[in-house]
Amino acid sequence: MSATVNETSVASAVDLSDPVQVRRAIRVGIFKGFTNGVAPGYMQGNLVIVPEKHAANFERYCRSNPRPCPLLGISEPGNPRIPALAEDMDLRTDIGEYRIFRNGSAIGTATDIRELWQSDFVAFVLGCSFSFEQELMKAGIPLRHLIEGNVSPMYVTNIDTAAAGEFSGKLVVSMRGLRRQDVTRAVEITSRFPKFHGAPIHVGTPQTIGVDLEQPYGGHGLTKLHDDELPAFWACGATAQVALEQAQPRIAITHSRAHMVVTDLKSETFA
Repeated sequence: MSATVNETSVASAVDLSDPVQVRRAIRVGIFKGFTNGVAPGYMQGNLVIVPEKHAANFERYCRSNPRPCPLLGISEPGNPRIPALAEDMDLRTDIGEYRIFRNGSAIGTATDIRELWQSDFVAFVLGCSFSFEQELMKAGIPLRHLIEGNVSPMYVTNIDTAAAGEFSGKLVVSMRGLRRQDVTRAVEITSRFPKFHGAPIHVGTPQTIGVDLEQPYGGHGLTKLHDDELPAFWACGATAQVALEQAQPRIAITHSRAHMVVTDLKSETFA
């Protein structure tokens, strides 16, 4: 279900273009949809929460792999807030769905992690490609998955990331089907936003990077292309989740697919 499906039912009470109202609606359970259709023009991010003993190596992993894991913010140990991203944001309640990892395996999801929160947790927010999708649309580049109320699929590639301590693994990418005439412009626009993964790492021939379009990581998203479309692949923050699977911390928490951290920062300011 995309955010646009929920929009009609909550529009009378919530302004889904306002990131503050979106977070508050998520916090009280009014809004439960994907965030790719809300707060247009505001930066969204991936969430990764690890115990403090893993935080230094995870930060080093992100800095060694800035394309998939561009750092936007890091919390103080035990603090569920990163005021530089949004003053009122509580990372324990303001994400629509969380993914819970135990010893490297995803064991379930939650909509509130206050009972799981630990005094040694460190939260990381990483750049997200949702932040550049509106920039592409503003430039007149249609994104069919958004038009159809879908999300961009993710894939695990055959490309290794740079290891840092216990963190390693393959690069994950997100894919968007672009009209052939839009590819060059899309590369130009997204290259201006390194904090949102920058330019695509590959266009066309999915098999070159070990991708089968019919086998997305996470199991859903737009995977069928029209004859006039080329698949464009961007480095993706879900790479961090693959690294968590390799590192096997006793506990870790991330966002669930397409339920991103919604910040108060304008995307255009990161160009």
